[in-house]
Amino acid sequence: MTVTVRLKFFASLREKLGEGDTLALPDGSTVAAAREALRSRGGVHAEALAPGRAVRSALNQKMCAETAALADGDELAFFPPVTGG
Repeated sequence: MTVTVRLKFFASLREKLGEGDTLALPDGSTVAAAREALRSRGGVHAEALAPGRAVRSALNQKMCAETAALADGDELAFFPPVTGG
């Protein structure tokens, strides 16, 4: 079984990776698995989502940890940390 998630990218990640995409993953996958699958595409994906890069994630519009489990039809967003002023 697989789950398909809708991806969204914001701020500098959107500039590099585009507005969004879809990603099919094995059932039981996590946010970390999605990030790794995107990195495995190579090129700008590997650079923008590299380990150690500060990237936050939100699952269905709520901040989440990389251990969060994904379900079919979820919306997963990636964005850099933001600061306010």
